[in-house]
Amino acid sequence: MEREELGAWLRLLLTPGVGNGTARRLLAAFGPPAQVFRQGRDALGVVVEPRLVDALLHLPPDFDAQLDTTWSWLQGASDRHLLVLGDPAYPADCLQMEDPPILLFAQGPLTALAYPRRVAVVGSRNPSPQGLLNARLFARSLGQAGVCVVSGLALGVDGAAHEGALAAGAPTIAVVGTGLDRVYPARHKDLAHRIAAAGLLLSEYPLGTPPLAPNFPKRNRLIAALGQGTLVVEAALQSGSLITARLAVEMGREVFAIPGSIHAPQSRGCHALIRQGAKLVESAQDVLEDLRWPSQAVVPAVAPPPHDAADGPRSPHAALLAALGHDPVSLDALQARTGLATAALQAALLELELEGLVGRLPGGLFQRSGQA
Repeated sequence: MEREELGAWLRLLLTPGVGNGTARRLLAAFGPPAQVFRQGRDALGVVVEPRLVDALLHLPPDFDAQLDTTWSWLQGASDRHLLVLGDPAYPADCLQMEDPPILLFAQGPLTALAYPRRVAVVGSRNPSPQGLLNARLFARSLGQAGVCVVSGLALGVDGAAHEGALAAGAPTIAVVGTGLDRVYPARHKDLAHRIAAAGLLLSEYPLGTPPLAPNFPKRNRLIAALGQGTLVVEAALQSGSLITARLAVEMGREVFAIPGSIHAPQSRGCHALIRQGAKLVESAQDVLEDLRWPSQAVVPAVAPPPHDAADGPRSPHAALLAALGHDPVSLDALQARTGLATAALQAALLELELEGLVGRLPGGLFQRSGQA
């Protein structure tokens, strides 16, 4: 793309008040963006309202600086791309949305967009230890089956899903809510670099866009569009993951949900989805079968039992693990079940936590991990 063409697309994107729908009307009426900006007031007024005509006739604020920044970014590495409507590389699945972005910023090999099998994996930013493990193992299993995992680079389930896919040597697509010159959350900077090397970072937002709250629910429609199915690992009743699931249904995609404890707030969103018709899944194989995709060698998507019961307990705290069960439980409830003194119980829980067998949840609750 030449600098002049880039400038025309950026100007259309950055013009105040011109959203994706208006931009598409202008493109349909006049052709490429450069043609849009050659029109006079009368011609533009046939397509858009007067206030937008005024906006289109003036350069957006800080336009020159934004053009310089974007041009330098594109020239800075061969794996940086700008995908515009009509570009052969623009993901066709995104055209099924009501408001497909007029352009997408991408970093990484574009081959991830050409993958014939893609599944979105989403869930809580504050998952339980089991939810975190499920996200990683399901994504790894899907990756081993030749599936590209799509998620949002957020903390919790998203990050674990990307990690699981990368561990399988599979590509993964991260749809972010900031400009691609920023990484949010900052702790995922290394993960973002690894995704860009083996998969793809994707954003509809101009470079320099900070992590603004409204952008994240909006980007969820891209996650839903890019996956032929959406798997919700854990979600509260009011969560962005349920927005993604709803959007997936509206686009005719399959929605899958992993059930959890009836006592865990992070499971209530999944249970609500199942009641509404989402497919209950217990393994990656369930997802593959429902989408009618032939499976390759798929590892189990749940943690296997670490030992046979006949071999005896592997932990000196086997009785405490049994008392924990598999639901979140409070310290007081554990004391009632075990009869242990507070100090002894806390010490034992700390040992199990350090061994990775127990996780500490918000609200002073504890839960066994999938390894226990």
